[in-house]
Amino acid sequence: MKYDGIIFDLDGTLWDSTEGICSTWNQVLSKYPQIKTEITLEKLYSCMGLLMEAIAERLFPQLDKKMQLKLLQECCELENSYLAKHGGILYPQLEETIAKLAETHKLFIVSNCQDGYIQSFFAAHKLDKYFTDFESAGKTGLSKGENNKLVIERNQLKNAIYVGDTLGDAKSAIDANIPFIFARYGFGDVEKYDFVIDAFNEMLKIEL
Repeated sequence: MKYDGIIFDLDGTLWDSTEGICSTWNQVLSKYPQIKTEITLEKLYSCMGLLMEAIAERLFPQLDKKMQLKLLQECCELENSYLAKHGGILYPQLEETIAKLAETHKLFIVSNCQDGYIQSFFAAHKLDKYFTDFESAGKTGLSKGENNKLVIERNQLKNAIYVGDTLGDAKSAIDANIPFIFARYGFGDVEKYDFVIDAFNEMLKIEL
C-alpha cells in the first residue's frame, strides 16, 4: 500500500449539488427584489473551487462587502438545511467504491465550503461511516492546502494523496506536498496531475 490516507474534494468529485444550491440561493435572493441577480447553474460552475468569499464577490459584484457576506450567510444556511434533507447527485458507483477504498485506507474530505456543508452531505447520504475526518475552509478560515496539512497532521498520515477536479484542488495538493488525482468528470480543467480518472470507480484501478 503506497498511501495511508486518501483526501477527497467534495463538489465535482463525490457529488453534484448545484441544482439544490441554485434553488436555495435564488429563494434567498427573492427576498431582496432590489438585487437583480439570478443564480444559474453556469454561474455556479464558474465558482467551483473558490473560497466562499470569492464566490460572493463573483456573484454579487454590485454589492458592498457587508451585504455580500450577509447574503452569503443566508444562502449557505438554507443550502445546508436543504441538502441535509434532499442530498445531491452522487457520481455513479460512489458508495460501492468508497466502501471498497475504506477497507484498506483512511478516507477524508477537505473542501472550501462553508461549515455544515460536508455534514449535510453525510446526513443526506449516510456516508460518514466511511470517513475518518473532514475539514472545511468555513470552519478554519484556511486555504484548502492548509486544511490538507491540518488533516494530515491531525491524523498522523505519512503518505496522503488528494482527489479533486479543479485547478484549486491541484494547487492544494502541491501546497501540502502530496500527489494529486484529477477527477476529469468534474467541473474543472487541470493539465498537471499524477493520476487521472474519468469515472469515480476508476479509483480502484489506481495502485493506492
